[in-house]
Amino acid sequence: MTILIVGGSGFLGSELVRQARAAGHTTVATYATKAGTASSPSAWRPLDLRDAGSLDAVMAEVNPRVVINASSGRADWAVTAEGPLQLAIVAAKRGIRMVHMSTDAVFSGAGRVHYDESCLPDPVTPYGAAKAAAETGVLAVHPKAAVVRTSLIIGHGRSVHERLVHQLVAGTVDGALFTDDIRCPVHVSDLAAALLELALSGAAGIHHVAGIDALSRHELGVLIARRDGLDASRLPAGFRAESAIPGALDVRLDSQLTQRQLRTPLRGAREFLDRGATAE
Repeated sequence: MTILIVGGSGFLGSELVRQARAAGHTTVATYATKAGTASSPSAWRPLDLRDAGSLDAVMAEVNPRVVINASSGRADWAVTAEGPLQLAIVAAKRGIRMVHMSTDAVFSGAGRVHYDESCLPDPVTPYGAAKAAAETGVLAVHPKAAVVRTSLIIGHGRSVHERLVHQLVAGTVDGALFTDDIRCPVHVSDLAAALLELALSGAAGIHHVAGIDALSRHELGVLIARRDGLDASRLPAGFRAESAIPGALDVRLDSQLTQRQLRTPLRGAREFLDRGATAE
């Protein structure tokens, strides 16, 4: 089977490429500015999600059975909101299965903290708003697509969260880890395996794929520091509610419904960041 991974040079995309190749799939990956180096797909293709013509050309050339959109355009509306819509239009026209990555940033954490797949988005940041718009657009034009919301992605020491912990302990960057910002971190290997399962199963609609542990960013940082043999007492703590940084406070994705459909266990951060835990 041929799988096209959009955003294959990113953290999650690289793991998707690795696992898809290991499973014996022909895997083509796209990049926006530079091809990745961590994994080796069957081929690399440059792709600008804002260019409908480029999208159609890549899809026609690769002719994938499945496309997984693991790209991240941050708060860039054209890339994060409109790009996935263009991708979904082309995938639907060609009868290609699609899995689109979304985020817990589509929720505010206001009035509730537990969010299952039935909860409606109420974002409080431009990034969250762009992601929420993409969800609506993708499912409107490609109803058989799967939209997967996840949380903080951790793993192999390469995530932005893990790198930040090392920088904060070393004192090379300023900042603090919030104690009132709660999420459900997920290991990148678990997430990639779950995405491939959903892609190959024909699952459609909204799915939540996050770890079972709800942790503050500071608690997460302490676990990372301890795993890596760092002095966790050097991690500065703070409150998002008292900062000028916008964002939701307590957002806990309930992944029970999706977990029942998966063979892949969605481990909690306390398990996968244990110093004795395996990397996979």
